[in-house]
Amino acid sequence: MTDTKHEADVAFIKALAELLRENDLTELQVKREYGEEDSLNVRVSRMTQTVAAPVQVAVPAAAPAPVAAPAAAPAAAPAAAEDPASHPGAVTSPMVGTVYMQPEPGAPAFISVGATVSEGDTLLIVEAMKTMNHIHAPKSGTIKRVLVGDGDAVEFGTPLVIIE
Repeated sequence: MTDTKHEADVAFIKALAELLRENDLTELQVKREYGEEDSLNVRVSRMTQTVAAPVQVAVPAAAPAPVAAPAAAPAAAPAAAEDPASHPGAVTSPMVGTVYMQPEPGAPAFISVGATVSEGDTLLIVEAMKTMNHIHAPKSGTIKRVLVGDGDAVEFGTPLVIIE
């Protein structure tokens, strides 16, 4: 009986891994109940690599550049290429999930660019495993950038908004 149960569990775990791969999921967790005090908890996950798309910069081929322009261009380039997660006002996702910008479909969004928020205000919701997690403002300020959209999938540490 134990060997049969063990073989069935192994087949079950292999089937979960196949579901994970076929549906391009990053994590799957299941609890299988056998009886009152007998169950199997399985969590299957995989690491995915996010590759940023290369940035193309148009450079005039034969146009001579003024002497002052090269000094100004390098100063502007790092600011544009700066990672939003390193911004001091960045609010990052505390979990993997799906972003919802409003409390329910058809309702107005919690925030918009230029809106003023107070510490503790709900900025958006990240749904993880059917649980709606309200993401609160860590400080008072003005929303300078919203870096995600409604329905976007986010990973742990993904920058969501910038508050200044």
